[in-house]
Amino acid sequence: MSYTAACDHDYAPRFGGPRPKIVVLCGSTRFRAQFELANRNMTLAGYVVLAPGVFGHADGVSLDDSVKAALDALHLRKIDLADMVLVVSDASLYYGDSTRSEIAYAKKTGKRVSYWSSNSTSEVSDAR
Repeated sequence: MSYTAACDHDYAPRFGGPRPKIVVLCGSTRFRAQFELANRNMTLAGYVVLAPGVFGHADGVSLDDSVKAALDALHLRKIDLADMVLVVSDASLYYGDSTRSEIAYAKKTGKRVSYWSSNSTSEVSDAR
């Protein structure tokens, strides 16, 4: 596999080569199928993929406010670790308040933000 997402990093000597870029997936957890597809596509393109681990909306899981706040804070730390953010949606292009907050945080911290939806066929759209 060719790692087209490779970049230089101070960990490179330890792992024997350039570190693949890290992408974090953001978006509404109601779009589990779209997250899975984006995760697979980015992994096959050579990225290390960080994503939500709990899909409360899609799975019908009710989270209390303290758990939701903790998961939101954890996702911001994933953005800190990532080289770029990929915002995932379905054909409706829905982005809720949490997603908009994550996009704003990513931009504030200088991360590249791209958008992918189930009506895009191959490429992600890039926006800063």
